[in-house]
Amino acid sequence: MSKVGDFEELRPLLFSIAYRILGSVSEAEDAVQETWLRFDGSATLPTSAKAFLSTTVTRLSIDVLRSARVRREEYVGPWFPEPLLSDPYQDPARSVELADSVSMAALLLLERLSPLERAVFLLREVFAFGFEDIATAVGRSEPACRQLLVRARRHMQAGRPRFTADRQEREELATRFFDALKDGDVGGLQDLLAADVQLVGDGGGKAPQLARAVVGAEKVARMLGAFLPWLFRIDVTLEPHEVNGQPGAIFRDRDGRILHVLVLDVLDGRIRTIRAVLNPDKLGHLGPVGDAWAVDREVKRARRRTHP
Repeated sequence: MSKVGDFEELRPLLFSIAYRILGSVSEAEDAVQETWLRFDGSATLPTSAKAFLSTTVTRLSIDVLRSARVRREEYVGPWFPEPLLSDPYQDPARSVELADSVSMAALLLLERLSPLERAVFLLREVFAFGFEDIATAVGRSEPACRQLLVRARRHMQAGRPRFTADRQEREELATRFFDALKDGDVGGLQDLLAADVQLVGDGGGKAPQLARAVVGAEKVARMLGAFLPWLFRIDVTLEPHEVNGQPGAIFRDRDGRILHVLVLDVLDGRIRTIRAVLNPDKLGHLGPVGDAWAVDREVKRARRRTHP
């Protein structure tokens, strides 16, 4: 097979590795593109295209993550990964690990790990690489990689609930949630929320967002029930969509431009966390982005006209 053929066959895997390390669609795509340039520029074909390409994309992603961490420390408000609507890499033998590892909750837990721990954990636990290949990819010995994996597992297991609801249960719960959201049904919303549910937004200082997380079923239901119906009154639409392997929705303005993405974490038959990604810099890969500030002003005007 040609270089182009080898690369295109492995592109979904390379993107999936890079995205999980970086939590950014745009940065993952850049890492994959740079991996191709290095592969194309190599004088000879490597013995294993998969080994060469996965090593290259992993090292590039680790380097980007190290510099990105400095920027994230200065980020305004909570930082969330860029929403991913579909994972291009599929492996029936690893379907559970792949789905679990791409959730917002899992990606945020991965932020607790060092870049090397993160890469080793993902390559071993999610993509089932052997330790010899992992050692080559991260530039460490096999014993060192085993130690990195032990530390990474400890961090992940300490803070990670497993979202075990099956797909049908999650979809049914999400449908009921979004129906109640459209109707402004505070009681209906509250019935679907865990007692300690959290509503958190990532606007990065570039979109209207909550000053702090809203916690508790009653508070979250009242906030959503009081504000979201006003969006629908000014022709904002809600498009249910799986986001990072979890139920979610894309909100669009009257011209079809994206305003924000909502993601739901479901645990034990209740919604445990609601995350809103509002930062326009994190939405551009999904399509044209609308002006959330203008929509916010329009909502306020509509409310003043109704309740002068």
